[in-house]
Amino acid sequence: MKKLFVIALLLTLCQYTMAQHAGRFRMGMDLGAAIPKGGGIGALVNLEPKVNLKDNMNVGIRFGIAGLAKDVTYYDFTEDYEGEISANISISGTFDYYFNQGGTQLAPYIGAGFGYYTLSSVQIDNGDFDVPDNFGDLEADFKWAPMVRAGVELGKFRMGAEYNFVPKSNLQNASGEVIGEAINQYFGFTLGFYVGGGRWRGM
Repeated sequence: MKKLFVIALLLTLCQYTMAQHAGRFRMGMDLGAAIPKGGGIGALVNLEPKVNLKDNMNVGIRFGIAGLAKDVTYYDFTEDYEGEISANISISGTFDYYFNQGGTQLAPYIGAGFGYYTLSSVQIDNGDFDVPDNFGDLEADFKWAPMVRAGVELGKFRMGAEYNFVPKSNLQNASGEVIGEAINQYFGFTLGFYVGGGRWRGM
């Protein structure tokens, strides 16, 4: 009887000292600042459903929106212009690995992803320079690109940093001519939370 009690106690402790649980679904949301390569500022929002492959790794689909203010280059002028891109929308497959085997709420992680980025039209602020009338609204491209990230989860809260390697895009005028380019890579710093999936905690 005593042995049965000890075995039952050990099984109960094992259950509570596990990290997250394999096969569980979780949903996360991150908000933060976005900093384009070469300067500028912006903000981002990520919504990410995931499935835990194991207790310390998962795969998911990240739906992201990043609003960026950044520089663009117009080929016929030597100056860079301040351009504002209204929205950079992305859908990426992701993978995260957690350095947590249970018994603590703190779970550092590294991750990566690959996805499709849709780049909306760019509005140019040309300042005091004289440029063609059709330079105001420029159409950009669609790009496939990788992403890497790292951070830490504490309980159900999450803090991280990510870098999106989005290639440069061509800028076209109203006639379809390529007249410039925009740098689309950006760094993000995020704070967020998730629900489901289990909890990074031993009890």
